[in-house]
Amino acid sequence: MILSQRCEYAVRTALYLAAADPASYVAVREISQALGVPRPFLAKTVQDLTGAGVFTSMRGPAGGVALARPAARITVMEVVLAVDGSDIFTACVLGLPGCGDRKPCPLHDQWVPARARVHDMFARATLADTASRTQAGDFRLALALDER
Repeated sequence: MILSQRCEYAVRTALYLAAADPASYVAVREISQALGVPRPFLAKTVQDLTGAGVFTSMRGPAGGVALARPAARITVMEVVLAVDGSDIFTACVLGLPGCGDRKPCPLHDQWVPARARVHDMFARATLADTASRTQAGDFRLALALDER
């Protein structure tokens, strides 16, 4: 698992919103049920993404959460950075402090190029492109009912 569980939920939530009607807000309860994510955990994640300017929220009976900008202008990278920060792109895969070219861990030479590829993939992937691939390719954003 490269991303924290919270970040995985954040990316899945962002993709869920990217596939939703951009003119409406989606209740956190609906997202929680659809993605199989505990609602209190999701609410905190949504709050962080709202604070980072990725989501916008509205209170009240018609309230909920929506993307703050068009899905084509939000990258997966923005979501990852808002929730997990940049450590995934700089830290040692084994968690060793000071790991680098001068004092590498045993996986350093393999991790550095893999880390760069993950960075590029997240930076290029917009929510719009990824959500449309999810819909067109019959990919899933949640565990199957028998996996929960």
